[in-house]
Amino acid sequence: MKHVLGLLPEEIEADFLELGEKKFRAKQFTRWIFRNRILELDKMTNLSPKLYPGLDRVFDLELPEIKKISRSEDGSRKYALALKDKLVIEMVIMPSEEKTTLCISSQVGCKRACSFCATAAMRLKRNLEVHEIIAQVFIALNELKENERLTNIVFMGMGEPLDNFKNVMKSVEILRNESCFQFSPRRITISTCGVIPGIRELINSKVKVKLAVSLNSAIDEKRTELMPVNKLYPLDDLKKVLIDYTKNSKFRITFEYILIKNKNMEPEDIKALKKYTGDISCKINLIPWNSVSSKRDYMAPAPADVDNFAAELKVLSAAITVRQSKGQDIAAACGQLAAKTKNMR
Repeated sequence: MKHVLGLLPEEIEADFLELGEKKFRAKQFTRWIFRNRILELDKMTNLSPKLYPGLDRVFDLELPEIKKISRSEDGSRKYALALKDKLVIEMVIMPSEEKTTLCISSQVGCKRACSFCATAAMRLKRNLEVHEIIAQVFIALNELKENERLTNIVFMGMGEPLDNFKNVMKSVEILRNESCFQFSPRRITISTCGVIPGIRELINSKVKVKLAVSLNSAIDEKRTELMPVNKLYPLDDLKKVLIDYTKNSKFRITFEYILIKNKNMEPEDIKALKKYTGDISCKINLIPWNSVSSKRDYMAPAPADVDNFAAELKVLSAAITVRQSKGQDIAAACGQLAAKTKNMR
């Protein structure tokens, strides 16, 4: 049985034809699902009940169960979603005055072991299937408040998206499809810790999305301490593939730099960051570290130190932004997602 949220319209149409049904029936079915966000067959009022048995045999129409909703004082909401195998993932809806962003997961856990990230402590359980990725968007759209409109999707939740390349790319295809969600590529961002083969695949795929790179240090030794992936894909090699990316994309790269007191905020760190990013078309997001219980030796910087760090980078042509993470009070901010299953209703 195929889950309908993991299929493109032409794949749904092919299954309808195999059932002996007309193409227009497949289009009706697709519209109910992706435009009206209806998954119950008996609510699809222009479909004949005679179709139900065949559709039930071919398509899985179940969504992950919402196990818990945590609500932040800043308006963010974190959703714990239980998958069919009882594993749990998290997604976050982050509203602001001008936009509403959905942060989605691509894996259950992660194998990349970044020292500042709670997801890393889970280790990798498995990749998410396409329908499990799309289900997060489907659920989020149904959970929006009247004054909210989903404008941006970021693959910055649990997992390394480029370690699940095939499923993430098909998810992007469904998100962009005119008969599905119609998201503009400039509204979709894939974040990576710097998995060079995945970035190369992204370049070769010609799929248009924005790319964010978790950098966190432009000094190899320090970056390796923070991000063991740097042993496999060191900074010089990463920069080469990122320059290739900029030659093949109209979008600037975003560098994410988590600021950790006494770890990556010294004058040498600023100098290295300037040198590394100075000749790349990019934006730099500075993110004060969000507390993770497993790293008690890490400390968030004082606001004045963050401001000083940002001021030192103003000589760059890059856009410099200090990003205040949303949802810190519900462990929904950058690096805090860990899908704890205890105390869930």
